[in-house]
Amino acid sequence: MNLFRIVADLSHLASILILIHTIKTTNSIDGISFKSQVLYVLVFASRYLDLFFRWISLYNTLMKLFFIGSSIYIIMLLQNAKNTVAYKEMILKDTFKVRYILAASGVLALLFNERFTVIDILWSFSLWLESIAILPQLFMLSKTRKAPSLTIHYIFALGLYRALYIPNWLWRWLMEDNKGFQKLPFVTGFIQTLVYSDFFYIYYQRVIKGDRTRLPH
Repeated sequence: MNLFRIVADLSHLASILILIHTIKTTNSIDGISFKSQVLYVLVFASRYLDLFFRWISLYNTLMKLFFIGSSIYIIMLLQNAKNTVAYKEMILKDTFKVRYILAASGVLALLFNERFTVIDILWSFSLWLESIAILPQLFMLSKTRKAPSLTIHYIFALGLYRALYIPNWLWRWLMEDNKGFQKLPFVTGFIQTLVYSDFFYIYYQRVIKGDRTRLPH
């Protein structure tokens, strides 16, 4: 554990709590990608299978359970609006072809993994999938050009979490004599940060500098 890891985890927690707060308090799902949320369920379900056979720490276990449980809970919240106009509008706008994301993540997991075992391949799959799971959400925002302010903050916090994992891995490489450094999480985290890079600029331009809802194409 180091400061970068702690702040990254807190940013990840904040992103999820922001999204849940948005849905619960506004009773609105406007601007949220259902497909991205389903992909995150797959990410956590495939990554944290070690909960059944390996103990690392109480902190580690609680965080894993929270991410699995909260991602499923978000899907349930979205499903509760299934018979509403808002849900139908969300589905109509949520048109990104996720089969390409799943296929690419599966192929990359088979090619790049620490060991060719089911658990390690699924772990690798979760890393590759997480690096691009936000694409349906970003595509949806670029298509509609509008989003509630809290949805924008959710995406920013989620991107910040993964961006902070890059200095976390560098710190472990430098301070732990390369023992704690893993290439695959570093590479996929870097890719995910690149995916978010355009959004970070938009966030600065549209939120920090004043326009909180309009997004460019």
